[in-house]
Amino acid sequence: MSNRISSAGKTLASFSLAALPLAVSAQTTADRPDQAPAADRLNPVVVTATRAPRTADETLSSVTVLDEATLRRQDPVELTDLLRGQPGVDVKTNGSFGKTSSVYLRGTSSSSTLFMIDGIRLRSATLGAPSYQYLDPRMFNRAEVVRGPRGSLYGADAVGGVIQLFTPRGEETGPQPRISVGGGSFGTRRVSAGISGKSDSGQGGTTRYSFAGSHFATDGQPVRRGGDDMAYDNTSALARVSHTFHNGSEIGALALRARGNTEFDNSGEKADTDYVQQVGGVYGELAVTESFRTRLTLSEARDETETPAYPSEYSTQSRTARWENTLDVGAHQFIAGAEYRDDSVEDSDTGFGTYEVESRDNKAVFTQALLDFAPLTVQGSLRFDDNEAYGEEITGGLALGYALDDHHTLRASYGTAFKAPTFNDLYYPDYGNPDLEAETSKTVELGARGQYQSWFWDAAIYRTEIDNLISGQTSAVNTPEARIRGAELSSGVEVDGWTAQAALNYLEPEDKDTDNRLPGRASESLRLDLDREMGDWSVGGSWIAQNHRYDDKANDDRLAGYGIVNLRAGWQFAPMWQARVTVDNAFDNDYATTRFFNGEDYLNAGRAAYLSVSFGAQ
Repeated sequence: MSNRISSAGKTLASFSLAALPLAVSAQTTADRPDQAPAADRLNPVVVTATRAPRTADETLSSVTVLDEATLRRQDPVELTDLLRGQPGVDVKTNGSFGKTSSVYLRGTSSSSTLFMIDGIRLRSATLGAPSYQYLDPRMFNRAEVVRGPRGSLYGADAVGGVIQLFTPRGEETGPQPRISVGGGSFGTRRVSAGISGKSDSGQGGTTRYSFAGSHFATDGQPVRRGGDDMAYDNTSALARVSHTFHNGSEIGALALRARGNTEFDNSGEKADTDYVQQVGGVYGELAVTESFRTRLTLSEARDETETPAYPSEYSTQSRTARWENTLDVGAHQFIAGAEYRDDSVEDSDTGFGTYEVESRDNKAVFTQALLDFAPLTVQGSLRFDDNEAYGEEITGGLALGYALDDHHTLRASYGTAFKAPTFNDLYYPDYGNPDLEAETSKTVELGARGQYQSWFWDAAIYRTEIDNLISGQTSAVNTPEARIRGAELSSGVEVDGWTAQAALNYLEPEDKDTDNRLPGRASESLRLDLDREMGDWSVGGSWIAQNHRYDDKANDDRLAGYGIVNLRAGWQFAPMWQARVTVDNAFDNDYATTRFFNGEDYLNAGRAAYLSVSFGAQ
């Protein structure tokens, strides 16, 4: 064990030395006034970490923000392409293009990562995890990844952390149209269009709007050697409208829907699944006084699939009502509220029968205090959940931050969280166990951040202990304990037209019963993103590398590590017109992150090139 930790320390040190030239170069331009926008991008405002706006260094959390510029530069085909290798993030997929995908935060399971779109939780109530593969990244303009437990803020499933996507809000005055058309390898076709903007009506307030649609289709590629191409298509639509009154009160509504079909390999035979992913919500926020606001949000999320080959049909819904109150007292902020959620799997059939129980509700109350005693900052939170299926859970969190000076902050935190048993865990025919207890966890983290005008660095070490880990192959059971230890180092710089981001992860996810590594997780990963703006031209690339992982609990089935390089270039050839070329897996590496039951690899796509032409604000 000590040898592995020593190796990780050497790797972290090597990474720090490799980043030093960029850091020195950035620091020499730190006093230039034209670097102010870069400072905002490198220390962005984050809302997911505390449910209140805080800059990254004020959150006292390990956070990563992927802004609109990053999404447009990288132009990912799938959402997992954007997340893969980010700090604390691991991804495994059953092939490319709409195939089952899992995202792990800090070594916890995919169903232990809370996923939201504009504050609305999206997940399958049967599987427990969201269907990342069915979301078109072009429908979003921002992603926030918060690592570490957030059960005291969000309730169940935020053991490893929270991933939240944001849709365009409409910030530019007047209508801003945009359209993009493109395609490329594997018979891929992409088209998207939208319009957004805002209008001011004086004392009447400001109205913001965003409407968009997209269509993606591909002939796909084989997911096993010698197999058939597996096609995928996705059609998505978005509508978002809000109105802010002159006194700061606000009302708004959101609707996002994606539907389509994906083909998969069913024991050597081609099969397919029709799917629907949908979120919708309305909210109203009343500015009672300058220091007190109250907000009510009503939302619904749907995850639906139908697979004729089994046959099976799943229709899960999650309906939530959340009441939140925020009080500002000088430099301090207090938040308190209540939440009611109803999960259901009505009209669902597994192919082996229906669920014995088809719905459950969850009631919760919560509170949070964000205290600023500069240079000391204290954040505390507490939440009580009462679920009719698995009982009561109390979660809490405490974080301390100390600003050494204007650029350096130390942080320490302790938090608890829990993972709710899914409907499959509890009630799936011949598998579910209605006596399951919820997973519970406790995490300790120490971190430090350096924030400068043109660059930043962030380092963290953490330890998570999970009790009553839900697992099982023939039936769902609670196993006593898992332990996850890890270290993260990330950095970013913007200087003289260069943009660079780097992330290094080291992880020890262990099953304490066997001392084996938890399956599906790599223990080391590295991601480097480098881009260069040159007038009307831009070029860039990403290098993502991971070591081996195991596909089974016994650690007998080993999957080799891999490294892939993605390249990109853009050309603004006329006002508001842009062409972009991306080449994914440029060196055509053969790699897999999971296997079929018979031991064959699920193949990811080889080299793929795409061209798109876009009009509008980019």
